Amino acid sequence: MRGMLDRPEQELILVVDDVLEVRERIGALLVGHYQVRLVAGDEALAAAREVPQPDLILLGWQDDYALCRQFKHEAQTRHIPLILVTAKRDAIDEQMGFDLGAADYITKPISPPIVLARVRAQLQLKAATDYLRDKSEYLELEVKRRTRDIQRLQDVTIEAMASVAVMRDNPSSRRLQRIERYMTCLAAALGRQQPALSEYLSEERIAQLGKSAMLHVIDRLTLPDRVLLSHGEPDENDLRLLSEGVIAGRDALERAERKLGSITDFLSDAKDIVYGQHERWDGKGYPQGLAGEQIPLSARLMALVGHFEELTCLHPYLPLISPAQAVARISAASGTRFDPLVVLAFVEATPEFLRIAETLADDAAAVGVELQRLEDSLAENIELTLPPTS
Repeated sequence: MRGMLDRPEQELILVVDDVLEVRERIGALLVGHYQVRLVAGDEALAAAREVPQPDLILLGWQDDYALCRQFKHEAQTRHIPLILVTAKRDAIDEQMGFDLGAADYITKPISPPIVLARVRAQLQLKAATDYLRDKSEYLELEVKRRTRDIQRLQDVTIEAMASVAVMRDNPSSRRLQRIERYMTCLAAALGRQQPALSEYLSEERIAQLGKSAMLHVIDRLTLPDRVLLSHGEPDENDLRLLSEGVIAGRDALERAERKLGSITDFLSDAKDIVYGQHERWDGKGYPQGLAGEQIPLSARLMALVGHFEELTCLHPYLPLISPAQAVARISAASGTRFDPLVVLAFVEATPEFLRIAETLADDAAAVGVELQRLEDSLAENIELTLPPTS
């Protein structure tokens, strides 16, 4: 099918008739105005498929309706307007021709002015139709291009914000890469297991959740190292700092939403993740103490992903546990810390989680950075608690 830009100055008309004299007479009438190709019925389909394809077909019609049906049945030729040229004059025959998909109907013996007028009218109609189709295709392509541009902008925005946050955490770690992969893996497993969630967890939404999960570290920006690097139970003061960090992270994303204006939906999951990832299924989390399905699904997924990350990545200050122990601990927390359905999905996805953990494991340099930060934070803590000298 030709577009407007590759359309020749003269349209191409395919004249089909088994009687050589008839098709030559019609061809002679048209050749001064258009490009013309003359073929018999048994060559017609092949000729109509050839490139360039005809802009119009004049089909000599006897008693065989099969060729007309084939033209209108095949995807390659159904878009080409077709004028039937026939000696049949009955209304029932005309109706049959239009029912088969013909655009117009010319009776024999042909009148040259009528043929030229009908041909011109159909070609003008086709040109208008092609213009609208080409414009529609252009607009569709433009929408797709702009959608891709917006998606790239969203991805770059998230990655830039996450990169700033991870500089506060451990810039040498591959944590963000692991988190994104864990999240998409877990969400996909949950969608497979729970048909009711399959529409929500579409392929596009799962990819968005993976990107949004990279921003889970933004709540760490306001935390002092002594809190950030502590893996014991937080005291009342530290819990207050943790809650304030979560709120500050959510507020930062809300401010970004307001500034971005019309393309804000992609940060909604990130806000839910930052604000809800520390909530627990049993209601004993923070900052709001939400329970069960009060917690957004994205945050419930992130809660498990974040805990698996903490259990399995290398820390200089914690003993390494086996993958089996990590799975056992998470499974044991089903219904208390974690959503039971999310845990079931995790059990299915465990082999992939372990492959991700192994493939994207941190190297010694990343562990060294964390160890140095731990030492610095302890030294700072000691300095701050030393009594003043007299």
